[in-house]
Amino acid sequence: MKSDKFYLKPNLVIEPLIDKWYAWSHLISPATSAMNVVNRHLKIMNSYIQAPQIHAEAVRNPKLRGGPFMDFNGSRVEEVRLLREQTKLKRERSIELAKAVKELDQMLKANAKGYSMEELYEKVPEILKGYVELVYDLNNNPSFRFFEALLYNSEFESTPSQSIALWLTDNDERPFCLSTPRLPEPNQVQLDIPFSSTVIDTLSKMKRSPGSVEEIAKLLNVKPEEMPLFKTFFTEEVPAEYERYDGSKVRMRYFGHACILVETKDVTILVDPLISYYGYQSSIEHFSDFDLPEVIDFVIITHNHQDHILFETLLPLRHKIRNIVVPATSNGSLQDPSLRLVFESIGFQNVIEVDEMEKIRFENCVITGLPFTGEHSDLNIKAKACFHVAVEKFKFLFAADSRILEKRIYEHVHRITGDVDVVFLGMECDGAPLSWLYGALLTEEVARDKDQTRRLSGSNYEKGIQLVNIFNPKETYVYAMGQEPWLEFISSIKYTEESNPIVQSNILVEECRSRGIVAERLFGEKELFYEYEKVQEAIE
Repeated sequence: MKSDKFYLKPNLVIEPLIDKWYAWSHLISPATSAMNVVNRHLKIMNSYIQAPQIHAEAVRNPKLRGGPFMDFNGSRVEEVRLLREQTKLKRERSIELAKAVKELDQMLKANAKGYSMEELYEKVPEILKGYVELVYDLNNNPSFRFFEALLYNSEFESTPSQSIALWLTDNDERPFCLSTPRLPEPNQVQLDIPFSSTVIDTLSKMKRSPGSVEEIAKLLNVKPEEMPLFKTFFTEEVPAEYERYDGSKVRMRYFGHACILVETKDVTILVDPLISYYGYQSSIEHFSDFDLPEVIDFVIITHNHQDHILFETLLPLRHKIRNIVVPATSNGSLQDPSLRLVFESIGFQNVIEVDEMEKIRFENCVITGLPFTGEHSDLNIKAKACFHVAVEKFKFLFAADSRILEKRIYEHVHRITGDVDVVFLGMECDGAPLSWLYGALLTEEVARDKDQTRRLSGSNYEKGIQLVNIFNPKETYVYAMGQEPWLEFISSIKYTEESNPIVQSNILVEECRSRGIVAERLFGEKELFYEYEKVQEAIE
């Protein structure tokens, strides 16, 4: 190979890992990471070591898709055993932290009876002292909050456990990522490197800007024996140039799931980036990362779920992103980690928190955070927001997976925003139970009957049509349904025409069309252009 003028192949995966498990936001925040190590990773590994064939059979059962079962076909038991022991050693203090959280919760239930908590600080487990505040709610129910920023500057933060796996892909087939660790594979190069490292940016830029394979290998500390495989990740083929949109309209591009690009000649806004950016042949037409601009002014994150925050997409885009907008929280509760701290800890600059009804103004565009209800199993979680995006007087509403629990919230919002032109609404209206995503954070098991009622569900027809009735859109699009095949490894969703979310979204689409509203359930890709009126008072 020559020493320069090589590009990253378009089908190279830069897969972020923590403790060799797929990295998602709850593995970044120190407290939630500790709870997931103990109550998810170690539990799954222990179960697999004890009964690998049960896992193999469960993975083949469609009814158990997305469950806590490793997808190794009953093999690689000794490797899993080794990973378990390495995890116990490397994350010893985090494991102690998770145990202390449970002890603290039990102590408060036994001792906090509505009287002053000052004397109870002596009973806080030693490892948690200085990291928590003890509190009551207004009904004298005891709880605690973390000083989360202190945890990020402690022995509990996850940076030493971070790595990336590099490999080439030619399809969408991958094990469900929350249940199966990434053991070494002959087609992979795994590198111990923190996500905040700028070397990841240098590598990612080589998709567009050629460079030296030897130089990037040196920066990544690629081992000599890994170089033959590493060199296969590059090509001399020059990628097609991105043609910046320079028209007079607003261009909307749907990239799959909840990922929308709003683009004018002045501003680019990317919502909930989750992109199948790998350049392999597919029967489904879809945009890739080569269809993104060289500069993204704003990335907007609606909420803290793994199908809306995908580091595998975000880290390779980091060098393009000027600002990242996240819902604000200062809760300090275990279930509601700060997204600002998550993104800052992995190297993102200019992370902007937006609270409900707060605005960001840029050029001829205004981004407003709106209330987001539902889809979080009735937990007290503040880090979630719908977003209203106005380009002059043309208005988009990104409702994400919000379940419209009380329509009067949005009636109050409508009095402020007025009608919108386009609504995007998630309608995965069944949703997984509370324990599927948040079970690792619970200090006591929730009863099954209660667990089944507290679901991660978006709007059904009855709830969704309320949003249409209130905001009077000209166009309504159902999105964030997890139908694209590149979503399956992160969501485990597979629908049929009889599936309730499909039935419910069909009813909404048909009702909208009967009213003369353009409506569609999005899938794969979509591109639309919108005229907008250039009126200055739109941003005043």
